[in-house]
Amino acid sequence: MSFQEAALPRPFSLATKAGSAKVPMERDSDTDLVYRARQGDFSAFETLFERHRQTVYRFAYQMSHRRDDAEDIVQDVFVKAYQNLDRYRDEAKFTTWLLRITTNLCTDRARMVSRRNNLEQQEAGGALTWMTVGSTTEDPVSNLQQEERVAALRTAIASLPDHHRNMIVLRDIEEREYDEIASILNCTVGGAKLRVLRARRALRDRLTPLLNHE
Repeated sequence: MSFQEAALPRPFSLATKAGSAKVPMERDSDTDLVYRARQGDFSAFETLFERHRQTVYRFAYQMSHRRDDAEDIVQDVFVKAYQNLDRYRDEAKFTTWLLRITTNLCTDRARMVSRRNNLEQQEAGGALTWMTVGSTTEDPVSNLQQEERVAALRTAIASLPDHHRNMIVLRDIEEREYDEIASILNCTVGGAKLRVLRARRALRDRLTPLLNHE
């Protein structure tokens, strides 16, 4: 049963393994923050990110021995964790769950070196080239298809909620650095990165049906 299904009232409590006694859920504990993140409180997940990112980084660095790779893995781990919060079960410590995700991602990275290049391209300031796959060509049919993809992209961006559209504009169109975005939003750099990733995911969801109509 997920935290949302349990619908625990405040003050929070969790059943022990015996199934009878209740133990209080400490405010701002990992369990409490996961619960709040599942309810849509993104600031709670930002707190989890800031609390555990160094642990994940050290673990990833020990496995990859490359700082750039370790930093990329940290971002992947927390994005994957956010997307799969409903799969987390509090029988295990949250850090244990994070490191399990880290191990899987490090293994995948070792098997597929090309993944690193794709991530770097995504962050390279290519003004949304990560969404508009295609090469420059003189073929008029290909050029038309590229124009249609760009038009679909503009339509998808325009349809986003303001908070997602702002992230796409700041990072992918204006190509602002994450520390500047964080300053604009009055949040942490880690929080800014996560918000950009959420916005990109929302954009992909809007763009996919438009491209499928080509």
